[in-house]
Amino acid sequence: MADGTQRVLAKCQKCIDSGDYYEAHQMFRTLYFRYSTAKKYAEAIDLLYNGALTLLKHKQYESGSDLALLMVDVLNTAKEPVTEGHTDKVVELLRVMEDPNLDRHQYLNSALRWTINVEPRCKAGHPELHKKCGLLFWQEKNYIQARYHYLHSSDGNNLAAMLIEYHTTLGYPSEADLFIAQTVLQFLCLQNKDTAMVVFTVYTKQHPDVERGPPYIQPLLNFIWFLLLALESGKLAVFVVLCEKYQTSISRDPSYREYLDKIGQIFFGVPPPKSQSQGGFLGNLIHSLLGEDGDNMSPSGTTSHTPVLTPHTPSTEQKSMTPVELD
Repeated sequence: MADGTQRVLAKCQKCIDSGDYYEAHQMFRTLYFRYSTAKKYAEAIDLLYNGALTLLKHKQYESGSDLALLMVDVLNTAKEPVTEGHTDKVVELLRVMEDPNLDRHQYLNSALRWTINVEPRCKAGHPELHKKCGLLFWQEKNYIQARYHYLHSSDGNNLAAMLIEYHTTLGYPSEADLFIAQTVLQFLCLQNKDTAMVVFTVYTKQHPDVERGPPYIQPLLNFIWFLLLALESGKLAVFVVLCEKYQTSISRDPSYREYLDKIGQIFFGVPPPKSQSQGGFLGNLIHSLLGEDGDNMSPSGTTSHTPVLTPHTPSTEQKSMTPVELD
């Protein structure tokens, strides 16, 4: 940190020690404008981070969040790269924004937009920032927000551990398979099959209520396992057979059919359904299969070289989780 910044921080600290938070806030803003005009972005970022952190720790939430937003503006203006140091600063300020009336989401969304602007390939924000936010919200026991951010990261190990805690703390025993199934399907819709495999493997190995597999006692877990294997072959016939054999399990949550529609389009070349009136989801899959390989179809609707999957006894109807919309 530059010596000039240290001196200003020392003066501001005197104001803070004496309880003159307004004056401290104004001093931070004045120096910020000077640094910004001179394009001394590194100094401005350090100043605003330390100022925001100090004010927020003294429960000056409005002033502190103002400086935090300015810091993100500088990151954006300077087109600063997404580094560990920058993301640590962003998340640490988010951590100390403890006022329930404070709009943390405005600040976090601004930070995510910065990462998108400097790395356009990360359309939902940089995975490393999402990963750190996921951990923060998990520590705060805000499982819904933690889950959202982990979905946009590549941290399958921590997401699996968080989902286990989430389910065993707040879920019904019968929902152990639902928690992981929805997560895997959403990862696949986001075209992140590697993390989908990691989160499924870790969750099923470490969850205390899941018998070791595969195969699993819960049919839905077997469906997800076979689906992940089917992705490697990319054979539409296998995907159709899976969805046909496990219709009862898929029906437990209405959102699954929407996810599987998308997965079929991404990984198996299934065209988007033209309408919902002619056979629905499964009808669209079979129609696609007939169009692709109609000459090899057997009377049962499977190709002659398609492996037969042994059906499992369907579980009874269970309450499904509320679907979390994909961004």
